[in-house]
Amino acid sequence: MESIGVLATQTNWNGGQRLTLNAGDTATCTTLSPGQLYGIFIYNSAQNQTSATVNVNWSNSQPPCPITVPGTTANAGLASIGFVSGTDTQTVSVSIAPNSGLAQVDIWLGSVSMPINTAGLNNQALQANGELYPFSKYSRYYAVPPSKWISLTIASKITQFVSCQFREEKAVVYVINETSNGLLSGQITSIGPTAKTAGVVTILPTSLQSITNTLQGDGSQWVWMDADSAQDSQSASIALQSM
Repeated sequence: MESIGVLATQTNWNGGQRLTLNAGDTATCTTLSPGQLYGIFIYNSAQNQTSATVNVNWSNSQPPCPITVPGTTANAGLASIGFVSGTDTQTVSVSIAPNSGLAQVDIWLGSVSMPINTAGLNNQALQANGELYPFSKYSRYYAVPPSKWISLTIASKITQFVSCQFREEKAVVYVINETSNGLLSGQITSIGPTAKTAGVVTILPTSLQSITNTLQGDGSQWVWMDADSAQDSQSASIALQSM
């Protein structure tokens, strides 16, 4: 009797678009740029308690980096983020092993320039007018502030709300209403020497329901992305104010 194999797919991921990977699937991006930091956003979308181990291959001389995304029901899980720098590699592949059963994840690339293909994401400009904008799951906000000081505020009434800010070669992970346990093990993974360098990826937690950070624009683009579940993002907001 013939064995039944997994029908694997190989996806061109040069647009950094949101897509779904099942067991045996691979997505490959070959257009990472030197001097830019990228976040691989990974949500478990199996709709059951099946955890998924995602392998990130970024170097021919280094073994792939495994990232385990805990199983969840009702699509209620948090994002795991793997940070990789275009200074270390032009190509990154994300895959799930063929023997992973019912494992399934949604992934996309985040940076100041990614994803190019924003289908499936809420991608919009963040106006520096002090207005509170909803910061829901799948949200991506971008702004090009002038050379002046600006104030960023992210607020959430939900415990441990996580979002990510990108600016060229650096990222800041904001954790609002942080618990005493901090981030989950494996939720944030730095891959490669540049991403592991001190100050490239900064985790900025607060025990309060909001965080305000003073930034200085210089005509370059900034990007903010939600990294939490739909239910945890219901009351979250983001605002940018010129000073």
